[in-house]
Amino acid sequence: MRKLLMALIAITALAATGAAGAKTVTVTITKNGYVPKSSTISVGDAVQFTNADTVAHQISFKSTAGVTCTTNPVVVQPAQSVTCTFQSAGTYSYSDPNVKGNTFRGSIVVVAPAGGSVTLQAKPQIVVYGAKATLSGTVSNHRPGENGQVLAQPCGAPSATPVSTVTTTTGGAFSALVQPLRNGIYTVKVKKSTSNAVSIKVRPRLRLRKLAAHRYSIRVLAAQSFAGKYAIFQRYRPALARWVKVRRVLLRANATGVAPTVISSRAFKSTITHGLRVRVVLGQAQVGSCYLAGTSKVILS
Repeated sequence: MRKLLMALIAITALAATGAAGAKTVTVTITKNGYVPKSSTISVGDAVQFTNADTVAHQISFKSTAGVTCTTNPVVVQPAQSVTCTFQSAGTYSYSDPNVKGNTFRGSIVVVAPAGGSVTLQAKPQIVVYGAKATLSGTVSNHRPGENGQVLAQPCGAPSATPVSTVTTTTGGAFSALVQPLRNGIYTVKVKKSTSNAVSIKVRPRLRLRKLAAHRYSIRVLAAQSFAGKYAIFQRYRPALARWVKVRRVLLRANATGVAPTVISSRAFKSTITHGLRVRVVLGQAQVGSCYLAGTSKVILS
C-alpha cells in the first residue's frame, strides 16, 4: 500500500509541475488528506481525484456552479478515480463531509485564459443516435474572423481530439454542427483560450415495426452492439395511465450496419390484443454508461 501511495504522489507532482498546457491535474486522496491541497487550473480544465487510501472518500464542493463530475455525489472508492471539469473561473473549496476536522479540505483555483475567454453552449443536450446538435458561443474580444477548433471527448476516449473548425462572425459569435456517436464532452479553442466544457448525451435509436398479426421486429442503432441485451416490449394501459411490461426481447447481432453504426435486432411474437399502443424500451442498465436509455416511437399492435 505504501508503494502505491508513493507512486500516486509522484504522479501528482509530475502533473502539478508539468507543461502549462496540461488539461488534467491529479489530486491524490491519502489517509492524511489531499496531495496537493490547492491546485490552479484554467477554465475548461479537469481535476482527477485518485483515492490512495484504503477507505472510500467523498468530495463535496462548497459551490457546485460550473463544476461537472463523472459521478454525483462524488464518492471515490479505494484505488479508483473521479474526474471533475471546471467551466467557470473562481475558487472552489471542497472537503470530505464524512471526516471531522480540517484534514480533508482543499481548493481548486480556476483562472480565465489570458487574452480573453470563450463561452459555449449546446442545443439540444440530448439527441437520438444519428441526430445533430448545435454548438454556439462567443469570444470575449468580439472580433470576427477568429479561427478555432471544436474538440470532442466521447465516452471511453482518453482525451479530446479536434472534430471540426469554427470562424467567428459579427460580435465574435460562432456555431458548429456536431453529430455525437455516444455521450461526450465538447469544448472550443480559439488561439490560447478554451471554452467551458458542455456535455451532449446520446440515446440509441430504436425502431419497432409490426410485421404481421402478433409478429414484430426491433432494430437498435448505435456506435456499439447491444447483442445479448434485453429490450422491454410494453403496452399502454389507460386505466392505470402508465406503460406495463409485456415481455423481454433478447437482442441479437445484425450484420447490416454501416460503420460507425452497429445494428442489434430481433423479430419476436406477442399475443396481445390488436389495436393497443405499444413500444420498446432499452433501459439504462442495458445500454451502459456511454448512452442514455432509449425508447422507440409508439405504434399500434
